[in-house]
Amino acid sequence: MTTVRNSSAARPAGAVIALITMVIATTVSAHRTDEYLQAARLAVEPHRVELELDLTPGIAVAETIIADIDRDRDGWLSPHEQQAYAARVVSAVELEVDGRPLQVQTAALTFPDLDTVRRGEGTIRLRSAAILPPQSVGAHQLFFRNTHRQDLSVYLANAVAPASDRVAIAAQRRDRDQRELTIDYTVRPGPAAQTRAWLLVSLAAAFTMAGLLTRRSLSQLYR
Repeated sequence: MTTVRNSSAARPAGAVIALITMVIATTVSAHRTDEYLQAARLAVEPHRVELELDLTPGIAVAETIIADIDRDRDGWLSPHEQQAYAARVVSAVELEVDGRPLQVQTAALTFPDLDTVRRGEGTIRLRSAAILPPQSVGAHQLFFRNTHRQDLSVYLANAVAPASDRVAIAAQRRDRDQRELTIDYTVRPGPAAQTRAWLLVSLAAAFTMAGLLTRRSLSQLYR
C-alpha cells in the first residue's frame, strides 16, 4: 500500500486510504460468487505512478482462474507460474499520462494458497509502478484501463491520496464498469523551484535597494 508521509498533513491522507481500503475489503467479502473482482488503486507521485491490484475470484470462477495460473496442472502455483500470470495481468493494463503511454513494471506479488482461492476468500495482490516523464508545474491527466479477463470480471478503480504534497488530485472520472479511470491532478513547484523563486525575488530586492542607495549617494554628492 502507498506509504503516506509521517506528519500532521499526512493524517487526512492516511484516513482517506484507510477508508478506501475498508470499502474495498467490504466489497470483496460481499461480491458475487460467479465474478472475478479486480480492485485497482492508483497513487500519483511527482516522478512515478504506483498501481495496486487486488484480484479475488468468486467460488464459481475459482477453478477457471486457478487453471489460468497453474499451466502445468500440478496443483501448485510455482514462482514461475505466479510471475507469468502477474505479467499477463499487467500486460492487460493501460496507463497514460497526458496521452503518453507508460511502461508498467511489476514490483511485488502475493498469491494465496489454492484452498483459500476455492473458498472464494483468496486475493492475489500485485504491486506495480510506472516512471513518469518530467512534468511541468500545472494540470495533468492520468488514464487507466484494465482489460484483464473481461469475460468474468467486475472492476473497481480509485485514486488514493498522494504521499507527496507536490501532487494534488483534482477529480476522478470512471466509466460505467470502472474498467477505466481518469485522474485529473496538479503538480506544484518543488523545493528547488521555490528556492530559485525566492532567490530571484531576493536578488531583485537587493538590486532595487542598491539602486536607491546609489541614487541617494549621488544626490548628496552633487548638492
